[in-house]
Amino acid sequence: MTFRMTVIGCSGSYPGPESPASSYLLECAHEGRTWRILMDLGSGALGVLHRYADPLQIDAVFLSHLHADHCLDLCGYYVLRRYHPTGHAGRIPVWGPHGTADRMARAYDLPLDPGMHEEFDFRIHDGLPVQVGPFSVVTTPVVHPVEAYALRVTAEGRTLTFSGDTGPCRGLDEAAAGADLLLAEAAFMEGKDNPPDLHLTGREAGEAATKAGVGRLVLTHVPAWHDPKVALEEAADVYDGPIDLAHTGAVYKI
Repeated sequence: MTFRMTVIGCSGSYPGPESPASSYLLECAHEGRTWRILMDLGSGALGVLHRYADPLQIDAVFLSHLHADHCLDLCGYYVLRRYHPTGHAGRIPVWGPHGTADRMARAYDLPLDPGMHEEFDFRIHDGLPVQVGPFSVVTTPVVHPVEAYALRVTAEGRTLTFSGDTGPCRGLDEAAAGADLLLAEAAFMEGKDNPPDLHLTGREAGEAATKAGVGRLVLTHVPAWHDPKVALEEAADVYDGPIDLAHTGAVYKI
């Protein structure tokens, strides 16, 4: 198996009729086994994850930020790992913004101690490369109303960048530079009164892809109230490489 991404959830802001909220499964064979990490685990994603991988075979989770549509199914994942009939599944690392452990404990109405610490080894994004099997992950701060990060993942000499939620910014440009695939949110539409430093339009995602010189652009995080084809058309006006709309079950070889 080469380095690949499977889209688990791609709906923006809340689960849509065709997809859960944000979650992406990365897989790569290394040293005799397949390594698996998740980028985000948003609302509704855990159930769909079962279709594509055993949730007990995930090696690490990386959260771009702590809005519910990107992290809330960590609560269900806590239950699965703690109470599975085969026994307690042990701890796996969860990288996220400051306060992730306490936020998730409160979300499930747990005392902060032990909270979910017996299931997850919570670690804070610090911008330094993190190695998980064949995956090297670097986080870069981006602009959003809460602490938020783009994720740059490299394995087998290939690179995928996930924008997380962000407006146009230097952090996104740095994270995307030269990536083989840019997975970029496109929650806003051009021509609307969009607030700054919150989300990208399809056009802005395309502009970021062109500026970064990426090999492929995949648009994601389009809310159910928007037509994703509009985002695709906006991006195609300014980016001349291959463009796709993310959908649950889509697989990309990086």
